[in-house]
Amino acid sequence: ATGGRVLHHLKNFGGGKRNAILMSGFQAAGTRGAALLAGQRALRVHGREVAIRASVEQIQNLSAHADANELMTWLRGFTRPPQQTFIVHGEPAASDALRQRIEHELQWS
Repeated sequence: ATGGRVLHHLKNFGGGKRNAILMSGFQAAGTRGAALLAGQRALRVHGREVAIRASVEQIQNLSAHADANELMTWLRGFTRPPQQTFIVHGEPAASDALRQRIEHELQWS
């Protein structure tokens, strides 16, 4: 939560008691995300103090930096296969290797 659209979302929606701020991965020390997870209920955003009344939650084990084994473990947790699976991050050779592994080990096409 150091820059980008999330700052606008925090400013516009962080004050709503019916809203939730969902952290989906590691929050580095000194960031707004880490402060929220530590219980801080006010943040400076674009030079203004923003009261945070939304609930703050964190999803564990979800990261854009999972390796192939972690992704396979996650995929095995599905009760039924999805209609389509998209691999959108990584080098072409690694992405294709993961595709082949999904097809072979999970029998998904």
